[in-house]
Amino acid sequence: MPKAKSYQKHLVNQLRDPQEAAKYLNAALHDPDPHVFLLALRDLAEAQGGMTQLAERTSLNRENLYRTLSLRGNPRFFNLLAVLDAFDVEISLHPRERKKRKKCA
Repeated sequence: MPKAKSYQKHLVNQLRDPQEAAKYLNAALHDPDPHVFLLALRDLAEAQGGMTQLAERTSLNRENLYRTLSLRGNPRFFNLLAVLDAFDVEISLHPRERKKRKKCA
């Protein structure tokens, strides 16, 4: 019987592909909990060499990256852009459908 792959090992292997990484981050970005996106970035960091390598590629402090990409993290916009750039992904914005507004009585 073949050995079962752990979820984390499978995820790390998948996230080495830039296309899969972008899909993973987009899915996390659409989660109502913003911390899910930070944890997805942390998964991606692990898949692409770890926090030490990410710190080198972004010129950001490794300890600050651990803190920033934690459940309590709150990254600065420019730090977030540096992390995304290190992963070879970018942010793209588009208009969303307008929500119907309730009429005031």
